Amino acid sequence: MVDTDSCIRGGSGVKSSSGSSGNSICGDGGGSSGGSSNSCSRSMVKVVVAEVVVIIVVVVKVAVMVAVVIAVVVVLVVAVMKVVVVAVVVEVVVTVVVVFVVVVLLVVLVVVVVVVVVAVVAVVIAIWIRWLC
Repeated sequence: MVDTDSCIRGGSGVKSSSGSSGNSICGDGGGSSGGSSNSCSRSMVKVVVAEVVVIIVVVVKVAVMVAVVIAVVVVLVVAVMKVVVVAVVVEVVVTVVVVFVVVVLLVVLVVVVVVVVVAVVAVVIAIWIRWLC
């Protein structure tokens, strides 16, 4: 298991009962026990990538749920309008479809913006890890 605190303090990033194994985040082998010189920075990158993937998956799931809720609301509105105002049902359906398409496009736009922001944050974190070296 990766211990990110140990990585930042200069340990190997691997939890053990005897403490850190001595590798620094910069891969310079700092510490008494040596070992793979790059293991900590690789572990940190793996942690960052895993967190970014989890965030992207959550964002996509939320976007899909929002789209499903919007679709259900639109279907309910169309059903109610058909019952209440039969004469203008075509106009209502066209209006609802246009609104639905616009809302879906806005949701997709928000998802894209969030994914881009997450990717930029991931890159900044990766650059920060390299800068520590």
